[in-house]
Amino acid sequence: MKLHELSPVPGSRKKKKRLGQGLGSGQGKTAGKGHKGQKARKSPDIGANFEGGQMPLARRVPKRGFSNFRFAVKYEIVNIADLEERFEAGAEVTAKELSELRLISDAGKPVKVLGVGELSKSLNVKANAYSSSAAKKIEAAGGKAEVI
Repeated sequence: MKLHELSPVPGSRKKKKRLGQGLGSGQGKTAGKGHKGQKARKSPDIGANFEGGQMPLARRVPKRGFSNFRFAVKYEIVNIADLEERFEAGAEVTAKELSELRLISDAGKPVKVLGVGELSKSLNVKANAYSSSAAKKIEAAGGKAEVI
């Protein structure tokens, strides 16, 4: 195969729509913009929340109080049942191992272990937080629930 023999996959390249090229083109005269109005002009710089000069909804609604949403700690969640399924007895469970097994998406985020499921193996679990039932189940199985 030579460089001049290469061609794009059929259907991967689409021709540009040529606007305003006469009535027969289907996109002539107003070029798909309709008749007059703000959006038919050269640069209709109006945002998605623009309401024609009316006070936008986001500014009409009262804003009161405090939301902790931006400041709340967002944990990666792991259930006891997942640990039972994926780890051997006596294994050490850290964020790195959980990330490698794709139980969490990011090893850099804090991890919280929840008590959904049963645990029969003794595991040494290192996480940032535990639900009370998860900590009890890990210790009842002979393991350690270590807070890091």
